[in-house]
Amino acid sequence: MSDSTDAIREHLVRVLDWQEAHVGFDSAVAGMPADKQGARAAGFEHSPWQLLEHLRIAQDDLIDFCVNPGYHHDRKWPDDYWPKDPAPPNATAWEESVAAFTRSRDALKRVVAEVPDLTALVPTGTGRQTYLRAILLVADHAAYHVGQIVAVRRALGAWK
Repeated sequence: MSDSTDAIREHLVRVLDWQEAHVGFDSAVAGMPADKQGARAAGFEHSPWQLLEHLRIAQDDLIDFCVNPGYHHDRKWPDDYWPKDPAPPNATAWEESVAAFTRSRDALKRVVAEVPDLTALVPTGTGRQTYLRAILLVADHAAYHVGQIVAVRRALGAWK
């Protein structure tokens, strides 16, 4: 690989953990009080739990899209990407979801490092769905909803 390709790959890995221009995922979800995880703040459509799970579900779907040769998109938007219940189903669900998100983010970093051509079309995709597009989509999607998590935590009095 060329030096510029290596530099792009390094930047993409960093952007998946981005905390240079705004709060990153890890900071946004850390220390979330259990009694606020399922709370809805006035003016907000989703609880922190729903935002976290939405991020996890969407990212898991995109990593599956990138690495599973048998991938078939069968989720219905938006219903299958958002939990219906605002609260976690049990006391360990928040941490389990955070850990699952982190695992799939790490898997996406491996895609960044291992796919020979990031501009290649994902074999199970349609149209112009490249690996690079999937990676940028995950990063952009996470930035948007991480901002929402921080905003709803502030509104709930559960932010630093």
